[in-house]
Amino acid sequence: MDRQQVIGMVMMLILLTVYFTFFAPDPPVEEPIVATTESVVQPSQVSRDTTTTAFTPLADSIKDGQLKEKFGAFAAIASGKNSEVALENDDIKVSINTRGGFVSSVELKNYKTYNGEPLILLDEQSSEMNLSFGGQNRNLKLNDFYFKPSVTSKKVSGNDSVTVTLRASLSTGQYIEHAYTIYGKGYEIGYSLTTKGLENYLSQEPVVLQWKNDVKRVEADLKDSRIRTTINYYTTAGETDELSATSEDLEEETISESIQWVAIKQKFFTAAIIANDGFSGAYVATKYAVADTTKVKEAMVSLTLPSERWKNSGVVGKLYFGPNEYNTLKDVAPEFSSNINLGWSILGWINKGFTIPVFHFLEGFITNYGIIIIIIVILMRLILFPLNYKSYMSMAKMKVLKPEIDEIKAQYPDDMQKQQSETMALYQKVGINPLSGCIPMLLQMPILFAMFYFFPNAIELRQVSFLWAHDLSTYDSVLNLPFVIPFYGDHVSLFTLLMTASTILYTWSNSQMTTVQGPMKTLQYIMPITFLFFLNSYAAGLTYYYFVSNILSFGQQILIRRFVDEDKIKLKLEENKKKNANKKKSSFQQRLDEAMKAGNASRKKK
Repeated sequence: MDRQQVIGMVMMLILLTVYFTFFAPDPPVEEPIVATTESVVQPSQVSRDTTTTAFTPLADSIKDGQLKEKFGAFAAIASGKNSEVALENDDIKVSINTRGGFVSSVELKNYKTYNGEPLILLDEQSSEMNLSFGGQNRNLKLNDFYFKPSVTSKKVSGNDSVTVTLRASLSTGQYIEHAYTIYGKGYEIGYSLTTKGLENYLSQEPVVLQWKNDVKRVEADLKDSRIRTTINYYTTAGETDELSATSEDLEEETISESIQWVAIKQKFFTAAIIANDGFSGAYVATKYAVADTTKVKEAMVSLTLPSERWKNSGVVGKLYFGPNEYNTLKDVAPEFSSNINLGWSILGWINKGFTIPVFHFLEGFITNYGIIIIIIVILMRLILFPLNYKSYMSMAKMKVLKPEIDEIKAQYPDDMQKQQSETMALYQKVGINPLSGCIPMLLQMPILFAMFYFFPNAIELRQVSFLWAHDLSTYDSVLNLPFVIPFYGDHVSLFTLLMTASTILYTWSNSQMTTVQGPMKTLQYIMPITFLFFLNSYAAGLTYYYFVSNILSFGQQILIRRFVDEDKIKLKLEENKKKNANKKKSSFQQRLDEAMKAGNASRKKK
């Protein structure tokens, strides 16, 4: 669910809550990715063929005698033996292909796929990097050239680190060089791509770093993976943006401003290129075919670099291949944590400032994540108790006033405007703000929506079982249906059923305290039923949280009732009525009366 959908749902909840509680009337007696703009990426620099994921080196199909003609001075590096350089630390295994010198595969050692296999984030069949540049009136690509590594394998651990170079030498003092620095732990790899002594061979055309990636399927729910997989990027001006993740059509964008990093972000994992000085522009695109279940999405990234940068400093920065874990991502690069969708504005603040720190603190003492969620709910209930108490007191006052409100309705049975006017006047006399019960409930909504973002994106819950749920990061299915129910799915989530039942119970309990009657009272139950369908395929951790929250809220309400004396409330309201007997109507009430009179006059004319 994107930002616009959430805003729409919030507004709908606000309007329904206010209307049903205070103003309701009585009942009557997934094509190939192609760059479309040439301002950043020239047609000659970008391969338009995306039917395969691997580039075909020209040197493999050319006889030795033709290398000089095809590659000029670069013919010296256009032949050689292809091999892999293996790098490993405590968390990842990385392979680098000596043909081209780019990363060809990455395995995340601490994670498994949904079916228990090693988690290969990318490999030579699914991902390919290349760099196109001009030289001696030729369009050249690094994947046509062979590099000599300084070592063939290296494993580091702890606080150690090692830098491995892959160099393609035209002659002494003239070369292209990749340098990779791998640290003892973590998912960051220092990276640089530089040239030396080649100024006379390189053209003035921009250099294009290409990355084509068929995102591999590592989660069981392919549909959910697709709507959470996209390309994010961050400009050197300090702004983040992304392609639409939910579209089945080709999503593409040509970026003319400088960008510091670009990431192919999945639900729980991210692969990214970060440049210290940024790239001068980019083209990014994603697409998928619904029927193709072999991959999540096709992603294409083309990054441009001015020729002068290529000749002098090259590309200097780092690569990231790892989990979408907030405390890990926030230190990688500016705004890199935005690769986890924790919600915008206040929703993100709640998750970053409260939910995540508390969650990780409790992890240090408790291994059962179901218990951790219960504790988080209890903490939330304690924090929100003053608001819940205020809301309940407001409803209790409304309940005490119900007989008088019923008298007003009986006195003006056919005049709804008069009923509302007199009711508002009664509220003013007894000193009640009719919206005071709604405001505390609305103030709690950001927390509910913050959880909506946290639980489906919390990698901590990935493949964690609790009770009957085998994985709290996806839906819990207690019954797989042989058919698909529209807007519901092909399975039954028990946590969603429990959440719905507890929401209906809580709604029923609240309805005993309001003045809403007839069909409008029944309409209050539409929202819980709607969420039954909407959340059936959402993370079990989320619906479990809502279920526990509902139960504790219901218990909290019962506890408050034991300490609230409605007779005392009634006496207090009577005292307020005597004090305010001669009090003039408020400006708001006066404007409301005028508006109602104008409305009545208009209807009479008709």
